[in-house]
Amino acid sequence: QVRLVESGGGLVQPGESLILSCVVSGGRFNTNTNPMAWYRQAPGKQRELVAGIIGDGSTNYADFVKGRFTISRDATKNTVYLQMNTLKPEDTAVYYCNRAYNVYSSTPRVVYDWGQGTQVTVSS
Repeated sequence: QVRLVESGGGLVQPGESLILSCVVSGGRFNTNTNPMAWYRQAPGKQRELVAGIIGDGSTNYADFVKGRFTISRDATKNTVYLQMNTLKPEDTAVYYCNRAYNVYSSTPRVVYDWGQGTQVTVSS
């Protein structure tokens, strides 16, 4: 059974950076051949797509993170990363990763049960 474990969140000030990690374990899962995505959910809001990456390395980003966030992966570690730069207070949310059916869909349609996520708080 595939398990997703997100980490790397924390409390930062506006303008600072964080790197989130998502380790995928279980089964014969390869992060390089499966579409993977990061999502986030802020209090009182729907969960939404942040960034996605597919087998050939193509990426998709939500407009609100373009130019600030970068999604990447390391198949040797079965890990997907989200480099977050120039963080803003509105980036405050719990961040999740998952295997996506469609990394171009803003509405999460994912394959596996959600992990616990990692909290990112941006505040001065």
